[in-house]
Amino acid sequence: MPYRAPISELRFVLRHVVGFDAVAATGAFAPCGPETTDAILTEAGRLCAEVLAPLRRAGDEHPARLENGAVRTPPGFARGYRAIAEGGWIGIAADPAHGGMGLPQTLATAVNEMMASACLALHTNPLMTQGQIEALEHRADAALKAVYLPRLISGEWCATMNLTEPQAGSDVGALRCRAEPLGDGSFAISGQKIYITWADNDFTANVCHLVLARLPDGGPGTRGISLFMVPKIIPDAEGRLGAPNALRVLSLEGKTGLHGSPTAVMVYEGARGWLVGEPHRGMAAMFTMMNNARLGVGVQGVGAAEAALQLALGHARTRRQGTTPVGDGSGPIADHADVRRMLGLMAAETAAARAVALGCAVAIDMARATGDAGWQARAAFLTPIAKVCGTEAGIAVADLGIQIHGGMGYVEQTGAAQLWRDIRVSAIYEGTNGIQAMDLVGRKLADGGAAARALIAEIAGAAEAARQTLPGMAPALAEAAGAQARATRAMLDLGPTDRAAGALA
Repeated sequence: MPYRAPISELRFVLRHVVGFDAVAATGAFAPCGPETTDAILTEAGRLCAEVLAPLRRAGDEHPARLENGAVRTPPGFARGYRAIAEGGWIGIAADPAHGGMGLPQTLATAVNEMMASACLALHTNPLMTQGQIEALEHRADAALKAVYLPRLISGEWCATMNLTEPQAGSDVGALRCRAEPLGDGSFAISGQKIYITWADNDFTANVCHLVLARLPDGGPGTRGISLFMVPKIIPDAEGRLGAPNALRVLSLEGKTGLHGSPTAVMVYEGARGWLVGEPHRGMAAMFTMMNNARLGVGVQGVGAAEAALQLALGHARTRRQGTTPVGDGSGPIADHADVRRMLGLMAAETAAARAVALGCAVAIDMARATGDAGWQARAAFLTPIAKVCGTEAGIAVADLGIQIHGGMGYVEQTGAAQLWRDIRVSAIYEGTNGIQAMDLVGRKLADGGAAARALIAEIAGAAEAARQTLPGMAPALAEAAGAQARATRAMLDLGPTDRAAGALA
């Protein structure tokens, strides 16, 4: 069954579930009416179905590799990346002042879902670049913006983020990477970073690394960390490329999945870098990129779920095994009640996770368009939820897809196992799901639960309004809203350790 871009499903959620029309009505995103939205979804869907989806298996069967210090990407990935870049999809939500489309994050999120469901390994590249674009837009000085943003938005250059070190994983404050002033406004960056997604490739002219490092006067922990732009090839003030920088890919990780996406150990040996944001405020600057990536990773989970659902549905509609309880008993396994149960669960999990992700994106857009504190709180509250909900759904749905395929799900020819292998890491990278949960019950409840209560009240109101139109579903929704309200009150009464113990329940 060939991949089908879920345009109708996305259109339904935008129009009838998350209230995207309110974003278009703000004036900040006025061109984004139904016709524009449909055109964007249709064009992006065509790219994903016709160009990106055929690359999924190629990336798994022909992994990225390191040859003589350079990364070689899977067959077709360069062509796929060029199609993404030439379509303007990398800069869909970026500032038009630097060449972006200036469209809502909600539409960028919908497009990212389709790209992730078509070819997750390749999608990780533009996702990283989109995060860096946002970080530079908010934190970089004018000179850095002028050099880097137009080329990142166009896709001429691509981007990474470098946080993790062998001794500093989730505990970023333990990093040892150093930054020494060179006296000309630049810094010499030295150290090793690991787990660097798309650290190099053979299809962009430059790779722009955002690197966390410590200045000589930087104190211990995260408060003493600064953020630096460290390009693979050093550009001049006009963006013309010059000498290679003193950095290299030491090795590529052999991973369970995402074989087409190179994950590298990077070495910086006095590489020249430029400060992004204020000294010793690197984590605040990097979190701009990380929050963007966390929503993006949640959407990757939704994309994997959609791909797994389509693959399982196609198999269930054609595979015949045993006597079925429908018609003359010779139908496909989709006629078996247990298979229908699994397919129904897959569809429900995918739809729910999609709605959460797009709801988070709508809150981000409304916050930007209106400056309203309530929308800002809603966006912050939903970000860890979108990351966890999307990734957990992706893993669970891909696992069910393997089950529906039976023994063929456990061999590689069907592609069902690849979907699970590719998405499994999403619960780990960009902040583990456990850390997201602790963030939710910690920092996100630091307002006394105001953002949580506002969302729960909205859900309860929707349940009450649905009692006449959906009498079979409204009571269950009302009960769930009540349970969530009680759980929130209970969390607010607990200390930090007890909150963390129940954060992911």
